[in-house]
Amino acid sequence: MSVADFSRRSELTTERGESFLVSPLASDDADRLGAAFAGIDPWATYGYAAETLAKFLAIQEPGAQRIGFIAGGKAIGAAVVRPGWLRGPYLQFFALLPEAQGHGMGSAFLSYMESEARAARERNLWVAASQINDGAIRLYERHGFTRIADLEDLAWDGRTEILFRKRLT
Repeated sequence: MSVADFSRRSELTTERGESFLVSPLASDDADRLGAAFAGIDPWATYGYAAETLAKFLAIQEPGAQRIGFIAGGKAIGAAVVRPGWLRGPYLQFFALLPEAQGHGMGSAFLSYMESEARAARERNLWVAASQINDGAIRLYERHGFTRIADLEDLAWDGRTEILFRKRLT
């Protein structure tokens, strides 16, 4: 069975006709994005330090693809995808800078993930979102993801992460 590969450079287009690139995340972009993401939710509420997020984004880890989102020559977001996780890719981390939100890039990326997973004959797409991240929850549900589990105290005591699945078959 093949596994979807999200690590190659691809140009994506939003429904509004805006283009952006997805490509392997550069380490200098990981530092800048980590600092920015530490100031936005859910990471700000959870108290994640900029250095912690930057290190997570920069680390080279087998089985995890670090992806950068580039628009206008500038890194505006990042994702970490684990291909082949429970018969399909798991979107472990996904964030866009505030100025990049609301332009359809999240939707375009989810559509891209689905297309690549289907081409690899995967059966599922997976993602988790914090209970406090209403925008992410709406995005995933709008794209056909179904809540399948509440994971209490996973990322932070007293908070719930919601595991979502989208069946592809």
